[in-house]
Amino acid sequence: MALWWVRPDASAVALAMVLVVFANWGFEAAGVFYNAMLPDVAPPHRLGRISGWAWGLGYGGGLAALVLALAGLVLPEQPWFGIPKDGAAHVRACGPLVGLWLLLFSLPLFLWVPDRPAPEAAGRRVRAALGLLGRSLAELARMGAVGRFLLAHMLYADGLATLFAMGGVYVAGVYGFSLEQVMAFGIVLNVTAGLGAAAFGWLDDHLGSRTTILLALAGLLVAGAGVLAATNVTMVWVLGGALGLFVGPAQAASRTYLARLAPPERRTELFGLFALSGKATAFLGPLAVAAATSAFASQQAGMAVILAFFLAGGLVLLSVPPTTTR
Repeated sequence: MALWWVRPDASAVALAMVLVVFANWGFEAAGVFYNAMLPDVAPPHRLGRISGWAWGLGYGGGLAALVLALAGLVLPEQPWFGIPKDGAAHVRACGPLVGLWLLLFSLPLFLWVPDRPAPEAAGRRVRAALGLLGRSLAELARMGAVGRFLLAHMLYADGLATLFAMGGVYVAGVYGFSLEQVMAFGIVLNVTAGLGAAAFGWLDDHLGSRTTILLALAGLLVAGAGVLAATNVTMVWVLGGALGLFVGPAQAASRTYLARLAPPERRTELFGLFALSGKATAFLGPLAVAAATSAFASQQAGMAVILAFFLAGGLVLLSVPPTTTR
């Protein structure tokens, strides 16, 4: 919400960066505990469906907030509530809009979802957290299937993060997409990702999380290769939409797999490592894409690196055991 005070001036860049860092930290930290609650609110035979539906609804909520911001604030000649366009006030208002959106849709969780009581005082838990993180990282190599899964997740999550970060740059650079077309392309990907996450939840419960992730990675490889080989814009739109179908399931089924694999007493700790594995090395993907693009003087060659991350993650995932769906 404080992004309202970030004016379109170079002197405000530092404030914007600090606020975005804190917002992302809060989002990711909350996500650790939110994900760890999955086995508490869903029976074992429905973990995949609940995870997939929730992930799909998350994409839907994000799109709804985006459409609301565009339709009510950014695009109209006269933004809602009489907000002026001077000083980009209509764009700055998107920060408070998102803050209120998060508050509103967090209330059902805080008001009606039961929570397990903390086994000891919160202060002692907080003081022990850094020590637990150090122990967890030191033990990662000895965690067997959990450690291998987190390594696999790190690899394909890096690929997904790079796809999100560089996909718009690619279609703009290679196919000449305008800003409006890039936004529309992103909306299509989000819609299909949400639909894919919800639909694949059934497969997660019937075939298992590992199989679902492997199917999603295979779909990402095929659709991604198709986008890179596309010879016209129509193919890019069609295959890009297909690409989105497999993004959501890869994310949702990963959460379900860890929920099924993690011992209850270490679930939150391992979901913390899960979040870390998806973010700590996220810079590697864009760095590799930039290096390959420069080396081969080709954006297609650069983006092909993303497929290598998906393939490597899938190969490591083959070494972890399937989990029971019952």
